[in-house]
Amino acid sequence: MQFKLANLIFSGNQALDQFPTLSFRELAGRAISDSPSSLRLLGSSWIDFSTYFNSLSIMKWKEYSNAGSFYLHFKYRGAGFDLQERTVGNLDWSSRVVPDSNRSFSSSDVWASVDIEITEQTCETLHSFSIESAGDLTLDDACYYADVDPCCIHPIELALAITTFKKEQYVLNNLNLIKEGVLSGKEPISEHFHVHVVDNGRSLDCNSGSDLISIHPNPNVGGSGGFARGMIEALEQNPKATHVLLMDDDVEVLPESFIRTFNLLSLLKEEYVNAFLSGAMMSLEEPNLRTEDLGFFTAKGTFSPLKPEGYMTSLHDVVETEIYKAPTGLYEDTVQQYAGWWYCVIPTATIEREGLPLPLFVRSDDAEYALRCKPRFMSMNGICVWHNSFKFKYSAAVERYQVSRNTLISQATTGVAPLADFLYEIRREVELDLKKFDYDDALLAVKGLEDFLRGPEWISHPVAEARFMAANREREQLIPIEQLIPQALELGVDLTQLTFGNLSLEGDRSRLQAFKDYLTINGHRFVNDSVKRKGKVAVIDAAGWVYPAGKIRDVDTLIVVDMPNKKGAIRHMDKKRFKEVWTRFRKAEKEFKRNKDKIYAEYASYRDVFTSIDFWKQYLKEASE
Repeated sequence: MQFKLANLIFSGNQALDQFPTLSFRELAGRAISDSPSSLRLLGSSWIDFSTYFNSLSIMKWKEYSNAGSFYLHFKYRGAGFDLQERTVGNLDWSSRVVPDSNRSFSSSDVWASVDIEITEQTCETLHSFSIESAGDLTLDDACYYADVDPCCIHPIELALAITTFKKEQYVLNNLNLIKEGVLSGKEPISEHFHVHVVDNGRSLDCNSGSDLISIHPNPNVGGSGGFARGMIEALEQNPKATHVLLMDDDVEVLPESFIRTFNLLSLLKEEYVNAFLSGAMMSLEEPNLRTEDLGFFTAKGTFSPLKPEGYMTSLHDVVETEIYKAPTGLYEDTVQQYAGWWYCVIPTATIEREGLPLPLFVRSDDAEYALRCKPRFMSMNGICVWHNSFKFKYSAAVERYQVSRNTLISQATTGVAPLADFLYEIRREVELDLKKFDYDDALLAVKGLEDFLRGPEWISHPVAEARFMAANREREQLIPIEQLIPQALELGVDLTQLTFGNLSLEGDRSRLQAFKDYLTINGHRFVNDSVKRKGKVAVIDAAGWVYPAGKIRDVDTLIVVDMPNKKGAIRHMDKKRFKEVWTRFRKAEKEFKRNKDKIYAEYASYRDVFTSIDFWKQYLKEASE
């Protein structure tokens, strides 16, 4: 039988309107879209569909699915045209015409259908086509489909779980898209798709207007608690879900991503039935930029994207994101892979076997879960969401307190990321913040370590929200740049002339200077150079991961600026505060090293408790009281 794989899409959101080459390339003439499924070629035009959304990822479909022969279908009305199949291989920077694939079609005043069997090529990554029209031409209802043995089609019940905390605009927009583009459509997914919105902020109307959309008021138990609730709802819905799609609340998404996801799950080969599907994260700031799909924990204990960033308007990058694999043996820690929960599909059979997430509130929950389950991973062009890039929303409460605590809890409880030295990363973060006179945020990392040392009994109760709110209060507080300008002028700095370029400028330093900075933690110990530093000021990026080493040495004042959010702060070197934070860190560090085996064993004994449905139901009940 014939089974649809993917619809071609030409519009549908701001990203496609802003970057139409995500969908089609105008080799000559012009084309415009009146609806997601329709494209009009104006006059004599030549359009290539070798793009992120509209090429067929033939290599991936053959690897993951039971699809047989592949076909292209569309309807047209208007002028006659020539169609050529096009192929893209691993090393191609542009699409190539498939030899002897040219087909000519006569003009038609009424809708006419085209169905073409795709001419498969050796060593191809993507397959697509181009159309050269003699005049005005409209295309509609275009899709790729395949021959499939009916016995190989899996019955799928897909549950979408969204955890939200007062992000009404995003959630309601996406629910409307789902109603119109998925639930009201004629695709097979329309009758096998249930949406669970876990409302941690309790700010949404529970009447969704659809039997297939459920709004669940929930206590604020963070992302991990919200997604745990979503998993429980998916397991207990009728009919029970076969897969749960976990998706962030603050994303933009196309209905076609859900459709392609459902169709792929329906056709999976046996060896991929238990795989996780990771959707790509596209940037809301640069909508043609794919920032991440899979990630891994480095040996130094940091989160890292598995693939290099790529612009999906560049065909070379479109190919690269499909074929990229971490070099075997070059980076041993890339085995510690995970899929982020901005868009991640998990089989419910895996949830029943491995349990629910750990009670971590936010950060590390998705990484821990994937590392615990050790699945195969799938990704595919055209399955994605648009999300604010992490580099534009640094939060010390998250990156210092939550990450420091949660990575250790994850490793201790379920044994994940054994190659990662999370204590090393905490020490590095503390030192980095101290070097930049950010004593508040350095202390948050210390508190994360201290709270880990409290043991598993402490986090078995819903204390996470209070601790996160406290971390938000205790982190460095930035103020609007407008308020900072007069203070900066008194220090001889005119922030009105600041640019991204000069903010990111680095200063040079010698090896000897680098060693001295490391040994003294930028002058905080073993030296007395206050006279040398007095009155010297530097302006740096406020993001915690930035280390402009040459710029910050030998100064006693830092002006830190968060350019995307138009905020900043002034920091002064304070050796007394340094001593307080450093002493406290060293005490916690020594306790960790002394009692590591014991405390890891205590956390491990809670593994089955923390991941059970009974625990989570009691935890949610307690949090609601």
